[in-house]
Amino acid sequence: MKTKKINIWQTRFILPAIRDSIKKLHPIAMMKNPVMFIVEIVTVITSLIVIGDVISGRSILFDLQISIWLWFTIIFANFAEALAEGQGRAQAESLKKNRSESTAKRVRSDGQTEILSALKLRKDDIILMSDGDTVPGDGEVIEGTALIDESAITGESAPVIRESGGDRSGVTGGTRVLSGKLKVRITANPGESFLDQMISMVEGARRQKTPNEKALNVLLIALTIVFITAVATLKYFGAYMNVSITLSVLIALLVCLMPTTIGGLLPAIGIAGMDRLLRYNFIATSGRAVEASGDVDIVLMDKTGTITLGNRMATEFIPVHTEDEKALINAALLSSLADDTPEGRSIVVLAKEKLGMHGRDIRAPQGAAFIPFSAEARMSGIDWNGQQIRKGSLDAVKAFALACGMQIPEDVQKIVADISTEGSTPLLVANQEKILGAIRLKDVLKEGISHRIAKLRQMGIKSIMITGDNPLTAATIAAEAGVDDFVAEAKPSTKLELIRQYQSQGHLVAMIGDGTNDAPALAQADVAVAMNAGTQAAREAANIVDLDSNPTKLLDIVEIGKQILITRGALTTFSVANDVAKYFAIVPAIFVAHYPQLQILNIMQLGSQESAVLAAVIFNALIIPLLIPLALRGVGYRPSSATALLRRNLLIYGLGGLILPFIGIKLIDMFLALLKIV
Repeated sequence: MKTKKINIWQTRFILPAIRDSIKKLHPIAMMKNPVMFIVEIVTVITSLIVIGDVISGRSILFDLQISIWLWFTIIFANFAEALAEGQGRAQAESLKKNRSESTAKRVRSDGQTEILSALKLRKDDIILMSDGDTVPGDGEVIEGTALIDESAITGESAPVIRESGGDRSGVTGGTRVLSGKLKVRITANPGESFLDQMISMVEGARRQKTPNEKALNVLLIALTIVFITAVATLKYFGAYMNVSITLSVLIALLVCLMPTTIGGLLPAIGIAGMDRLLRYNFIATSGRAVEASGDVDIVLMDKTGTITLGNRMATEFIPVHTEDEKALINAALLSSLADDTPEGRSIVVLAKEKLGMHGRDIRAPQGAAFIPFSAEARMSGIDWNGQQIRKGSLDAVKAFALACGMQIPEDVQKIVADISTEGSTPLLVANQEKILGAIRLKDVLKEGISHRIAKLRQMGIKSIMITGDNPLTAATIAAEAGVDDFVAEAKPSTKLELIRQYQSQGHLVAMIGDGTNDAPALAQADVAVAMNAGTQAAREAANIVDLDSNPTKLLDIVEIGKQILITRGALTTFSVANDVAKYFAIVPAIFVAHYPQLQILNIMQLGSQESAVLAAVIFNALIIPLLIPLALRGVGYRPSSATALLRRNLLIYGLGGLILPFIGIKLIDMFLALLKIV
């Protein structure tokens, strides 16, 4: 769900942006943008030239206009950045309204509770919450289940369930408990919560330049040095050819040829890109991750919770022999008492229903030793009264059976194959003597997941499904979802090994996870997306957190990353193409008076040297504010090949950047001639 987009084209945003653009003229602030800092230096020089004109009694009309429009060039560039920052501040103000000023019920070390301000909570504090309470800070549920309203943070009106023991244990400060009781461990100190990170990110105070942005800055500086050298050489060439070129004209030529358009818009593009990410309810702890998402070519996705709805439900007990059905159900019930996963709880619920039992009738057998479920073992069980009962995946139970001296009968293997080929997940139940039967876990594809995976493929991104299921079940789900490949019977370490393998081959890998066992793989991935509802370990290992906890939104992250990269590329192409037209405007105008043969290069038929130079400077200044909406909105992205994207970029922004200045400079020149101000 997207948060509401703020309309920045209002007086309350524009006026502060104008004030900020003036404040940003301070040299220390300008040094952050080397291209515009050089423009400011030469603009100061033109101002000094105007002062010299006044003192010496020379006409100041031409030099003054050049100076004024150069100052406008800098201010317009600052305005673009200030407007983007203003958009971030407006979003931050709306987020600050969600700060929790409520009280919290903290559990003291002596077991008693105390009421205190939510702002005084610290990491690892334990708090209690019940119906109607506002969650005072980010935390992890350690006991209980509750229905949570997260609309204040995510904008999503549908409440969600948060509970202990699974991958839906995270709660966010500012949300509200609708019903239920929770014991929560606070996981962030004041100022470190997700809400605080969101506010910090959108205000732009801590936004650092990404590697792509730094590389582009280096390119722009290199181009600027080249043009400084070229203009300085032109001065001496003009003297050699007996052509007098004033310093104001040379400065105007330098500023027009420098990549001032992209130089002025570059900071705004980066800030606006992060703002777009927030509108899709993502928090990025790293700008590098956002841009890397635009270059990702491998995506690893868990089956459960990402491709399927998750929380697979037990729907059927299938005994090896009909007469063993009750024994199978009892064994499944006992072996699931130590399985706190949603699947384990669903087995207990189904067993109670089949046996006609109530929750109060279930008691842990006295003297029993439980084997809790783990992702590594993929099995849970109980040792009691001389019996060893186990429930788990085919491989896990097969290993248990072999250790007990048993073999997996052919009829059991047929049951497993039948369940798997129908797209369900089989779990086997056994004791130390025999295999009792299987449990069918039903999984359902998420709505629209096939379409999203198809769009990833259109972008040139390979999708790989990771699952602990057996190969038959994995193949069925993979075929239904349309993923490019799958890895079955995977352990947590498998994900990490797979990511390293692809990275060693030069691929950029994205990983989505929400569980503690996903943390190592998330830490290794180039783009690591964690669910806000997931465990604290997963969120800390990731570099992007999805507040909606919707794994299918990876497509949105990829599109935003590509949009930032494409926008920078498009406006850089436009800026460089502009230089060609400005060259044809200014250079012929400088030399045509002494060398009429160069009139053939005066394609635009500009009126005079002064009007040509001034028209080019005015166009160079005005094009920046005209492109601000595009920089803030971003260039639209459509899935296509790199060749098609390059062709489109050159056609629209290359050719457009070449033609538009010819038209714009000519119109401005005609307007100047009409007003007779040069």
